[in-house]
Amino acid sequence: MQTNPAVRKDILKSKVMGHRGAALLAPENTLASIKAAAETGVKWVEIDVYLIDKGGLIIFHDDTLERCTNGAGVTRETDPLVASTLDAGAWFAAEFKGESIPTLIEALDCIQALGLGLNLEIKHDTADVENIVPTVLDTLKEYWVDNEKLLISSFNHDALKMVFELDPQRHLGQLYEAIPANWQAQLEQIHAYSLNCDYSLLTQAQAQAVKTEGYKLLCYTANDPETVTEHWEWGMDAVITDNPSVFASFI
Repeated sequence: MQTNPAVRKDILKSKVMGHRGAALLAPENTLASIKAAAETGVKWVEIDVYLIDKGGLIIFHDDTLERCTNGAGVTRETDPLVASTLDAGAWFAAEFKGESIPTLIEALDCIQALGLGLNLEIKHDTADVENIVPTVLDTLKEYWVDNEKLLISSFNHDALKMVFELDPQRHLGQLYEAIPANWQAQLEQIHAYSLNCDYSLLTQAQAQAVKTEGYKLLCYTANDPETVTEHWEWGMDAVITDNPSVFASFI
């Protein structure tokens, strides 16, 4: 069994984490969604940080603006001033009309004011991780207080490697859809805290292997408790869900 120091700290004292805030209860990745998650009693939320033009960092998931805003175009090319004027709520429901895309700083302030833990996913699919990682880390250093309530995750292994190189005390979660054969080498390389994967692609053997190596196992995105009944038995530590209220008995 590996013995990296990060996994000895049980920072995730919760079995439920809200996905993009609470994406079934309010428009995803907005302050309204974060607040909706908090109202369910959940103690942790996951949100996505996305790099846009001029080094801006916003809370957003998609590579284009159309699905979740009244804007159009490539997210990465969006000017921060333009992003701040977009409506990110009306698409979800009329009551959220006027909800804006939060900046990373606004989201950090909101989450800490609510007393929540944060799983911050670095949403970056290209190779130039040096353009997002240092800025994210600088922002966290200035605006996030409690490192024991922060997990940084990404599908981009190079991004997590850079986080580890620049700020090795951070707790890191490697994201996968299907878990690859080299998962253990990748997690060891970044002294990972957790492996975060698609619950529907996880096997019992994989789950047990992850747990045997001492890592936390987080599964996304389950919105029906019955779909992950076996996963708890396999050793899943937390479920990431769009609707934390349906997992109320685990909160």
